[in-house]
Amino acid sequence: MPLTENFAALLAEIHQCRLCESFLPLGPRPVLIARPDARILIVGQAPGRRVHETGLPFNDPSGDRLRDWMGIDRETFYHSPRIAIVPMGFCYPGTGRHGDLPPRPECAATWRTRLLAGMPEVELTLLLGQYAQHYHLGRDRKQNLTRTVAAWRDYWPGFLPLPHPSPRNIHWFQRNPWMAEELLPLLQQRVASILQQA
Repeated sequence: MPLTENFAALLAEIHQCRLCESFLPLGPRPVLIARPDARILIVGQAPGRRVHETGLPFNDPSGDRLRDWMGIDRETFYHSPRIAIVPMGFCYPGTGRHGDLPPRPECAATWRTRLLAGMPEVELTLLLGQYAQHYHLGRDRKQNLTRTVAAWRDYWPGFLPLPHPSPRNIHWFQRNPWMAEELLPLLQQRVASILQQA
């Protein structure tokens, strides 16, 4: 089968996944947008409750901030064939004492390698939060998220570690104004350049 047919079959398999069903308070509903022609890959942690309900990734205040960071509108974010949104966990994991629970580990172990292999043209991967950074950067990440983001030049231009754009991180954004001043203009330029490619 051609790559696109293989990829479509893989996505159909993912959407039927029930591997973690017994752990998911609202049941399985894998939420992702993966495209074989993607040049920009967005990696978050797992869908929140609102995203679970709508089935649309980053359809919440976090998504509004992320689109602002990237300098793109909703139409481009959701419909450009150059953008893929593949979180570390595809289903809403539930809520704990301090926010949403971590992504279920079975998800990345089962699906991630095959999905990434099906998107060979990715040039820039946005790593939103510690779970994405742990998986994709491994031992190259720093002692904590703040230091990893501050060392963004070590991973550029292939990867860009960022805090998760959740409103829960508003204090981090306030304590680290350099990100908006130094990093976001470069991100917006790079996103625009990639999306303009033929």
